[in-house]
Amino acid sequence: MIENYLDKTIDDISLPGLEAPYSGKVRQSYDAPGNRKIIVATDRLSAFDRQITTIPLKGQVLTQLARFWFDMTKDICPNHVIAYPDPNVLVCHKLKMLPVEIVVRGYLAGTTATSILKMYKAGRREMYGVTFPDGMRDNQPLERAILTPTTKGDAGTHDEPLSGEQIVAQKILDKETWEKVSAYALALFARGQKIAKEKGLILVDTKYEFGLLPDGTVCIGDEIHTPDSSRYWIAATYDERLAAGQAPETLDKDIVRRWVGERCDPYKEDVPPIPDELRLKTSEVYVSVYERLTGKKLDYPDASLNPQERIRKAVETYLKDNP
Repeated sequence: MIENYLDKTIDDISLPGLEAPYSGKVRQSYDAPGNRKIIVATDRLSAFDRQITTIPLKGQVLTQLARFWFDMTKDICPNHVIAYPDPNVLVCHKLKMLPVEIVVRGYLAGTTATSILKMYKAGRREMYGVTFPDGMRDNQPLERAILTPTTKGDAGTHDEPLSGEQIVAQKILDKETWEKVSAYALALFARGQKIAKEKGLILVDTKYEFGLLPDGTVCIGDEIHTPDSSRYWIAATYDERLAAGQAPETLDKDIVRRWVGERCDPYKEDVPPIPDELRLKTSEVYVSVYERLTGKKLDYPDASLNPQERIRKAVETYLKDNP
């Protein structure tokens, strides 16, 4: 069924009549009346600080899985959600986004330049204000979840690692705000790990983005615990594969990262075209994560419709009914 959407991916979209359009790595957003934003999740896949390809149904999975997690964590931290007029679309409160990405890690893992595994294998033992012992193994659990914040790089730029002390000392955030988002991030991660474990998955690490409402309330925005912002492993085979020195079975966009990494240095060379077979396999991974975590089948959209037109009509109807 997924192959029916291979030529129906959303690479770009315009919403005429809305103000201040902004295109991020994956999402496009627009200002709407009432201090609201309209955020459309495209099917773009971003890795190594660049857009690589599109993945069928990816934007829908991201929006609907984040919806699940926002619902499951709203008792921990306020979020920016208002409504979902389309499977790919979120209407939310407009936030003043904080200038750091809060990454929480529970394992010595990762493939990007800012991951603790990459830096550890390069000989680093002091990272993000945390001291790591010698002799650690790839993908082993940490003694406790740690915060590894980074600067927030735009498309084409690199995120830079920070410590909590640097964030406060450089006045990127004040002490009170840093302590609040740190506590929120660790609590959200603990909830995510608990629910993932119940579903036979390991939530390895994740990225959170926080912002402020006009009254100063700290909210979580963007997305939460999706395959774009998080790394998931299959729990049933983790111990055996770790003991054998094998990489864990993964359910996230690392499938594309690994394919690219085996063929070039993506930070210095052009990335080769991603074959349709890998795009479909990656889509299956995204759908699988959604269905395992939520316990529901993905509601596939009508493949005969142009997805951009569908989204434009849904947004237009929502704004007409909710001016």
